[in-house]
Amino acid sequence: MTDTESLQTRLRELLLEKAYLTGDFILTSGKRSDHYFDCKRVTLNAEGLAVASELLVEKLRAAGIAAIGGLAIGADPIVAGVVASSWRLGYPVQGFIVRKEPKKHGTSRWIEGSVEQGARVAIVDDVATSGSSIIKAIETSRAEGLEPVVAYTLVDREEGGAKRIASEGHVPFEALVRYGELFA
Repeated sequence: MTDTESLQTRLRELLLEKAYLTGDFILTSGKRSDHYFDCKRVTLNAEGLAVASELLVEKLRAAGIAAIGGLAIGADPIVAGVVASSWRLGYPVQGFIVRKEPKKHGTSRWIEGSVEQGARVAIVDDVATSGSSIIKAIETSRAEGLEPVVAYTLVDREEGGAKRIASEGHVPFEALVRYGELFA
């Protein structure tokens, strides 16, 4: 088993142990569901964030992308983890956060971080259901002069988000884990 395969296996284990919940939930998309992924239980855990971040740094390195960001708050710990891990792994990347609305004071920015205009960037989120958060981050990043070229998520719930991101966001989409893989 390669290091990447080991990390992917461990991420699946952590998602099932810490993030996967059953019950009656209303998702960000407004849909009701009998299961929920509280991925902050993984991304705010030292091992979970380290595992996810290392996997993402390797994807960024392979794609030649030097910046990663996403919509607050789901992307925040992931972006910070990737930035820190990237330094340790010898492929330093920049991070940025896309605000849900522009800052009302100071710089009035939509995007926080020091990413250069025109930069090729990856967009990330913790969970994709409908894809709306990732699409909003892609559209805002474009409007602010960045060039989103790929989108990643920790978990794809496999409820149409991947197709929507590819068609409306016009970027390839990749999940570190798909819902169906967790129970295969």
